[in-house]
Amino acid sequence: MKHTRKYFSHDDLLSEVSQAFEEGLKRYKISEVSRSKFSNLDYLKSGLALFTFKFTSLLKFDTARWKCETFQGNMRRLFKMDDVPCDTYLRERLDVLPPVVIRQGYTRLFRLLQRNRLLDHFRFFKKYVLISLDGTGVFYSEQVHCEHCCVKEHKNGTPSYYHQILGAALVHPDQKVVYPLCPEPIMKNDGQTKNDCERNAAKRWVTDFRREHPHLPTVILADGLSSNEPFIRILQENNVSYILVAKEGDHAYLTEWVQTADRIDKPSFTETIKGVTQTYEYMRDVPLNESKESCRVHVVRFSETKKGKTTRWMWVTDLPVTLQTIREFVKGGRSRWRIENETFNTLKNQGYEFEHNFGHGYQYLTTLFTHLMMLAFFIDQCLQYVNKRFQAAVEHWRAKGTVWELMRSALLIYELPDFETLYHVLVHPPPAPLITSVL
Repeated sequence: MKHTRKYFSHDDLLSEVSQAFEEGLKRYKISEVSRSKFSNLDYLKSGLALFTFKFTSLLKFDTARWKCETFQGNMRRLFKMDDVPCDTYLRERLDVLPPVVIRQGYTRLFRLLQRNRLLDHFRFFKKYVLISLDGTGVFYSEQVHCEHCCVKEHKNGTPSYYHQILGAALVHPDQKVVYPLCPEPIMKNDGQTKNDCERNAAKRWVTDFRREHPHLPTVILADGLSSNEPFIRILQENNVSYILVAKEGDHAYLTEWVQTADRIDKPSFTETIKGVTQTYEYMRDVPLNESKESCRVHVVRFSETKKGKTTRWMWVTDLPVTLQTIREFVKGGRSRWRIENETFNTLKNQGYEFEHNFGHGYQYLTTLFTHLMMLAFFIDQCLQYVNKRFQAAVEHWRAKGTVWELMRSALLIYELPDFETLYHVLVHPPPAPLITSVL
């Protein structure tokens, strides 16, 4: 077996994240709890461990903690913790830690990928990285709520409460792996009375992203909610390119402009491959709307006819599309769905329990748990792309769900010095220690 690339063992990745946690706690001056035997760092690492091993609930994680000394020892060794807090202490402490304290964990992992040239196969137009944005819900209740919950008033006068996030992931049409970036919470901040929204979250996300990655050539992929002038101005101000879905019903002026234009001004071609007919068309320098101050965009349209059914797409962009590059452009535009298919659906259906409520709390608990879950997913994606032992375990058992289950079992049976040993044990299990006496 080939060796795992340096810096990309699970233990190395956790070391990077741990340093990021420490930096975040210091930067935002988060004080320790007086007379507590657990540090803030131990609380964060315990939360990350919960999602690393895909426990289906915090109760099951806590049960393993207090019933099995082998499990406790493995947690301390694998995550370099002094001790593992119980579920009550964990919820109470994580509830008051703002999610921003772990943001640097995403940034450190992303830069590690950059330094090791692991993003070379994710280049779009030989230059850019594609980052897909999309919102999703993380909590909903008609009774439980906190001061940061958004509120929906129903016609019958009853309210419901919810939290959402704006997710972000680095994607590529030819790569199965996606790399999540730090999500942006969609929730009421201190002192706010109005609900937050996905548009505002997208503006905040772009500003924070560009501050952390000031020179990275980037193309943002987003749905029709984002193909508006205020958001495009934000992207332009931050030197970020874009491919944004534009629905004909939402952009009547732009659609009419393209449809009535001379054929010379909108080059196109049609081809049929294996019974599928595809038509490509683009037009440059089109006003986004009828305002005199409207920004100018390029428009790309694509249709696909298969078995008599035609599906159409339209995007607005600032990229210099040509007939030679339009095929690659369309593949890039359609890869926006990878944040739904390879990110949100994976978190929902492959053991991460994205839709399970691990705890709501009174301040940040729901959002912080979501951030820790996606950070664990980021580490898993790095392992899937680079780590040979992890890849061997997944290939051997042919299902990640089985791998997660066996990992949890191994924590109860074997004393494990590191994660590389854990993944080796999954493929080549040693004899389990025999019980010689019953207390």
